Amino acid sequence: MAKPQKRYVCQACGSVASRWQGQCGDCLEWNTLVEEAGAVVTPFQAKHNLQGGGRLVGMQALDAPAALPDRRVTGIAELDRALGGGFVEGSATLIGGDPGIGKSTLLLQAAARMALAGQSVAYISGEEAADQVRLRAQRLGLGHAPVQLAAATSVRDILTTLSSGPPPALVVIDSIQTMHSDLIEGAPGTVSQVRASAQELIRFAKERGSAMVLVGHVTKDGAIAGPRVLEHMVDTVLAFEGERSHQYRILRANKNRFGGTDEIGVFAMEAGGLAEVANPSALFLTHRDANDLGGVTGATVFPALEGTRPVLVEIQALVVRLASGATPRRSVVGWDAGRLAMVLAVLEARCGLSFSACEVYLNVAGGYRVQDPAADLAVAAALVSALSERPVPADAVAFGEIALSGEIRPVAHAPLRLKEAGKLGFERALLPAGATGEGMRLSGFRTLAQFVDHLMGR
Repeated sequence: MAKPQKRYVCQACGSVASRWQGQCGDCLEWNTLVEEAGAVVTPFQAKHNLQGGGRLVGMQALDAPAALPDRRVTGIAELDRALGGGFVEGSATLIGGDPGIGKSTLLLQAAARMALAGQSVAYISGEEAADQVRLRAQRLGLGHAPVQLAAATSVRDILTTLSSGPPPALVVIDSIQTMHSDLIEGAPGTVSQVRASAQELIRFAKERGSAMVLVGHVTKDGAIAGPRVLEHMVDTVLAFEGERSHQYRILRANKNRFGGTDEIGVFAMEAGGLAEVANPSALFLTHRDANDLGGVTGATVFPALEGTRPVLVEIQALVVRLASGATPRRSVVGWDAGRLAMVLAVLEARCGLSFSACEVYLNVAGGYRVQDPAADLAVAAALVSALSERPVPADAVAFGEIALSGEIRPVAHAPLRLKEAGKLGFERALLPAGATGEGMRLSGFRTLAQFVDHLMGR
């Protein structure tokens, strides 16, 4: 007699348990286990294994020739840059971001441009009616684009419609959390529904050669909602970042099976939609004049590197001395707070500078988030400048990694950083000893103590 097997799936992390319990043992979330119907297990199946009875799978040599995948250019250079050259035929792309950040706007612009270029595009909205999408396209000036619109949430209906004719070159699903498969019990957005719906849509893309784009919701922590396996199933994961109070948006590739990761595309939100930013450094640098900024302390320019693109950002620091006995505060915006604590500790232990009685505030101008370890030296320069009230030269940039021993270690792609700084009018560079570059005056330092002495004029 076939016996159904019960299982309980966590709606937060997707882990499976054999019995219900109040707290998930993997992610430690409470009241997230939901019962799901499992597969029917027979005594015959329980006694036999899977080592026989299947068909032979063809094996191929690793050194067999393979052609490069064909890409479909969207016409938006920044989006194509983040994707590695455009959408790949038969690939699945997952894009996530905060509500209102511009995910639907960007994809609608890309879909309209591809449709105007003669490619067939299908835009399936599960959150908005077709008229709402049509009105947004008219506001963006893309109302005449021949994009096929539909408002549906049933995966069976969507795949039946797409299979009735030639496969579209691009299919946009907005969003995967609203899709529903009638093969799985549960409401849309649950772990089982998201996993099953994404699997069926990705299978269609692989079999028919369409580029599938899935829009994903994010949690309050910024992670894509649903099971973690969703990011493993797709070929490319794009994160749309930026503060709604700022004009810029950054599209970052966190995973790309057909290209490099850590590439970014920079956009600016305007009345006509998302506009490409060819020179991102102009967004993250304030107006710098040698006469105006000559007396400003705590400001340093750092040439960050995102993938293969250098971006100049301004590091700002403020040091406030407190009365004796007060507890100092450390506040960081746009950088790692733990790394700031490490730089402060090295400055105090290796250079004799005391920040223990000072409040320290560090900010990356423009709301930019810096993850490059080469920012250590620029942060140290801003902190020393704010503490000593001696400004860093307005025509200088600084970059380098600081070791716990006080050594300044070299970083990758120094010539590329210097070339970008030279384009924007900077003439000097403070960097690790041994680094090379052309067109700028270089000042190399082996230790942080030498660097501090240089800044303080010792």
